[in-house]
Amino acid sequence: MATSRAEKVTEFLTCVICQELYTDPCTLRCDHTFCRKCVTAYTQTRPDAVQSKTIPCAFCRQDTKVPDPSRPVEEWAGQIKPSIIIQGLIDTQADVVKTGSASCCSVCEKLGETTPGASWCSECQVSLCERCAKMHVANPASHDHEICDLSGEVKVKRRRKVVCREHKDEVIKLVCKDCHKAVCQTCCVVYHRKCESVVTIQSMMPNLKYHLRRHAEQLSKKIHRKETIVKKTNKKISGIEKNKIAVENHIKSAVERAIANIKQKGKQLMNEFKDIADKQTKELKAGVKLDEIEMQMYRQHCEFIDQALVSDCEMDLYDAYQAWESGAVELGDVRDTDTADTRRIDDIRFTPDTDNVQHILDDLQLGKIDVTYKDRGTCLPSPVRVDVIDGRMAGDEVEPDLSDVTVVVVDGIQTVVVTDFNNKCVKSFYTRNNLTCHSKLPLDNFPWGVTLLKENQVMVAVSGSRQIVTVEVTPDLVLLSTITTSKDYYSLAVLSPSSLAAGTDDCVDILDMAGHVLRSVTTHNNETLFTRPLYMCVNNKGNILVSDLEDESVTCVTSEGDVVWRYAPTGDRAHSAYGISTTTTGDILVADRYKVIRLTETGDYVTDHKDIGCDAYGLYVDRHDTMYVCEDGQIHEFNFM
Repeated sequence: MATSRAEKVTEFLTCVICQELYTDPCTLRCDHTFCRKCVTAYTQTRPDAVQSKTIPCAFCRQDTKVPDPSRPVEEWAGQIKPSIIIQGLIDTQADVVKTGSASCCSVCEKLGETTPGASWCSECQVSLCERCAKMHVANPASHDHEICDLSGEVKVKRRRKVVCREHKDEVIKLVCKDCHKAVCQTCCVVYHRKCESVVTIQSMMPNLKYHLRRHAEQLSKKIHRKETIVKKTNKKISGIEKNKIAVENHIKSAVERAIANIKQKGKQLMNEFKDIADKQTKELKAGVKLDEIEMQMYRQHCEFIDQALVSDCEMDLYDAYQAWESGAVELGDVRDTDTADTRRIDDIRFTPDTDNVQHILDDLQLGKIDVTYKDRGTCLPSPVRVDVIDGRMAGDEVEPDLSDVTVVVVDGIQTVVVTDFNNKCVKSFYTRNNLTCHSKLPLDNFPWGVTLLKENQVMVAVSGSRQIVTVEVTPDLVLLSTITTSKDYYSLAVLSPSSLAAGTDDCVDILDMAGHVLRSVTTHNNETLFTRPLYMCVNNKGNILVSDLEDESVTCVTSEGDVVWRYAPTGDRAHSAYGISTTTTGDILVADRYKVIRLTETGDYVTDHKDIGCDAYGLYVDRHDTMYVCEDGQIHEFNFM
């Protein structure tokens, strides 16, 4: 089964063009992956693709646009991003190397000899025979390399060597921090001569591993949070489906009731019509009866007259004449006179009011569907306290007053650095080998603001002595240098390797690294900007965010002193402005003693994170969006859950 699984994985990692394991795999727009050299070779066989400046897929024939078609065809495939996942799977496949796959000494092979490999150097990624292994260990350049014995079924790791795309014979081993780019030695000499910070990838490994682990932890927390949200959402979906059936039945019931009422109205109308029609019929039948009686009487009188005329008797004729003249037989006239004042139904009609009925139906309200929306602006993650660090140390003369905080990662060790105003010192707290450690650096006067200068250096404003000190974090604290300034500064923020911002009463100054004032920011539109700017930081656009305690405001200014925006609420939203920091998304967090205020990167109010369980003064958010808050003698660590 293991062999079958390995064969399937190997098949998955095989290029369909060369039928071998991928070499420098790259994935086209259609998500099909090939060796980069195979893509180049296949493209060159397709004149139509070369003419249209596209890379064709050998599997599905879809075209991928070339980012820079002006370059030679041989370099087109080099512009496609590498497939990191596929390469990772290939590396995983190559992680375990047994004696069979490293049977020959790599050094001897280059000399044209075939010598069984007895050892493996994980640093150089070569197999060595016994003689070469001894020479390898004796060599000063490789004496500290890790050598593994290949005599048994020993598992060793192969490290993937990443070769520079431009200089094919050089391995990438350096990183230019200024350009944020991994480079080879030649690239460093040719293209990065003026860059100030170029280091080896190896020297960055502890920090890289730490941040990747922290990132993985954050992702795990996000996965857990998303899983909880998905469960809740699925539960809501089930509830919606159940509620949907209930609401549909409710609507049907309302419609049926409305139809029943309409039918009842129709029934009433029919009954009313029936009553009127019956009454008219009754009246007409009564009239017919009277008319029939009268007709009978008229016939009898006609017969009486006929008999009198036939008899030719004078007396009979006289009696008939007298009866006619007296009107005894004119009953119809009498009935008509008696009923002249009585209203009789002449006709019955039904005129449907179609327009009105349609209007009523249009306006008919069977019910109202209410939809409740959840305000996304109020459902931001809330900070959850995950740890508390006691800021007290042996030798403290008074209770600590931790003013400001920042976090430094040194050799993979997270170090919390704080200023202790009362005890005139800077303190660091960290964990090494599962042991809680700390360090203290005494100063001549009262420290306040602290800001990150480099990965392992911080700068501290020392009020009362007009000094700014630079401290190295090892993670213990070592004083590196001191500069004297013309003013007492409280808050600090590094703008660039050659300049920083510093806040004092009524002013924010831009300084060079020697402490000289380059420019001052004091007013805007002839109005005073600052009164007591105790805290500041720099956002992802390089602008300065100033938190002013006395003005209860947050002001965003450029390094040239131009005001970008100003947040100074009044009324219920007025706040005390202490520590300030930004998140990875650009949001701004401002400490307001018993709560933390959240603003957008443009200074718009978002929400208050209340009930954080401590008084918030100094505040810092690291790149993992973990928030650190100073409260008198403690540092509280929060995660946004």
